[in-house]
Amino acid sequence: MVGVRGRWWPGFVVLSAIWGASFALIKVAVEAGVPPVWVAAWRCLLGAGALWVILAVRREAVPRDPAVWGHSAVAAVLLNAVPFVLFSYGETRVSSVLAGVLNAATPLFTMLFALAVVPGEPRPGPRRLAGLALGFAGVLTVLGVWHGFGDASTGGAAGGAGASGGGAGAVAGGLACLAATCCYGAGFAYLRRHLASRPQSATALSAVQITCGGAQLAVAAPLAAGAPHWPGVGAAAALLVLGALGTGVGYILNLDLVRTAGTAVAAAVTYATPLWATAIGALLLAEPVGWNTLAGGLAVIAAVALTRPPSVGGGGGGGRGPAVRWGRRARQPVG
Repeated sequence: MVGVRGRWWPGFVVLSAIWGASFALIKVAVEAGVPPVWVAAWRCLLGAGALWVILAVRREAVPRDPAVWGHSAVAAVLLNAVPFVLFSYGETRVSSVLAGVLNAATPLFTMLFALAVVPGEPRPGPRRLAGLALGFAGVLTVLGVWHGFGDASTGGAAGGAGASGGGAGAVAGGLACLAATCCYGAGFAYLRRHLASRPQSATALSAVQITCGGAQLAVAAPLAAGAPHWPGVGAAAALLVLGALGTGVGYILNLDLVRTAGTAVAAAVTYATPLWATAIGALLLAEPVGWNTLAGGLAVIAAVALTRPPSVGGGGGGGRGPAVRWGRRARQPVG
């Protein structure tokens, strides 16, 4: 038993690193001149390709129910097309560190939207309400509200944006990242209501969703930013890893983590992802990290811990059913 449960550590570390690194990969792409909408498009197209390959290898059935494709198309707007563009745009204005820290607020927004649209969602008690308040305070700290959201010289919203700019540009970038996180919350609540109880495997549903997002962005990207261009080897490699590994393989690792370690451990990726984003942005991209980014990020992580409901089926094998797997996926951050 110890040997089986001990196997979750490698998957946990790899998954948190992949999702934490996604913000640095986005930064590499946008700084190479790839338009944000094309970063999002390549991310979905490459991720969909990876998921379809995995489906073929596993010989899993492709969902044919029109309702599945319809709900997946809506979920793709909320979870892929819009937030991927917003994060990519945001990182033209702010650091990958700040983007990664703001993304840690995803479970807070998920809880708020779930309360609004998911029937039977438990009402928050004093502990979870305190967590929401702490999370809101943490986000304001990260954005540096006391400096008017935009004084990079004093550690405001730029949060170490560096060459990406400060002032009003940092405000727009930070708010774009926050809006993307809000989209994730709405999208995960939508998943829990409309797709959680579907009989198809989580891998198949993910492939359909990411494919819908890729199709949406394949239409929007040329209209918004013209034809794609070769961005250079470094940016192309970043996009390949971001799409195929982060958006494709990353979810498979998440599912395996739920199965081997339980839902409580899988949900803890929420805490590790911003730590990786901060470390990678600071060490590899030389992005400065302001005190408010660190303090606010810790507050957001603590808030997520407070707002999480008690784990259900926290032991190994807690993710056997599709409803559990999709419900727990809704608690994960997406880079």
